[in-house]
Amino acid sequence: MQIRLSVMGAIALFLWLGTTAHAEEAVGDVDKGRMIFQQGKGDTPACASCHAEDGLGTEDMGTPRLAYQVDTYVLKQLTDFATDKRQDNTMDAMNDIAKSLSEQDRRDVSAYVHTLKTPFMGSDLQKLHEDGVDVGNPSLGKMIAEYGLPDQGVPACQSCHEFHGRSAGRMYPAIGGQRYTYLKHELEAFRLGATTPSSKDPMARDNDPAAQMRAVAARLTDEDIANVAAFLTVAKGYTGGNPHAPLRF
Repeated sequence: MQIRLSVMGAIALFLWLGTTAHAEEAVGDVDKGRMIFQQGKGDTPACASCHAEDGLGTEDMGTPRLAYQVDTYVLKQLTDFATDKRQDNTMDAMNDIAKSLSEQDRRDVSAYVHTLKTPFMGSDLQKLHEDGVDVGNPSLGKMIAEYGLPDQGVPACQSCHEFHGRSAGRMYPAIGGQRYTYLKHELEAFRLGATTPSSKDPMARDNDPAAQMRAVAARLTDEDIANVAAFLTVAKGYTGGNPHAPLRF
């Protein structure tokens, strides 16, 4: 029995190491991606001109945070933009930009943005509110992120995107610490995409695998979307731990 368990343990370790090695493999050349991101390539503008030098995006332009985003997710989005499977319904620029890049260019940029580790605590909700933006309630959004809305058939965000949206490896993107304006906009786009293809309405988004996000967003109200976006933008991808010393008897 001990020998059998040891063999099984060795096999499990081998599979785990193989999976880890695969997960650590970059999708492209980081250095080449840095050049494109910071300086552009040919007639293609630098990614930093819209997404900021640190990759945190901008609230005014509605561009998303790319820093520390999952590389394979970024690559899929660039590919979808290049093939018109996703429409840029924010600035109407990403489709042409992605088409101007080669497949390898898109891989290189994706690899680079994944290396950006710029700390970001999320959008300044108070400032957005003062500027007249409809801001949701983070406390109510936390309930959706952690527990979902069972009565509406909405699963918890963390069931796919991990704790506080910090991403689940290369399976799902990081949504915690994302720009509030962008989160809200994309959830609304997915909701529209549940009933209307992007080919008929460019404001719709329907490039999510197996229509997972469309199914979720279709069950969210305007208030739900604002609340969960408000929480996710300021969510930390880790717990604060237990501040109390253990009890002794």
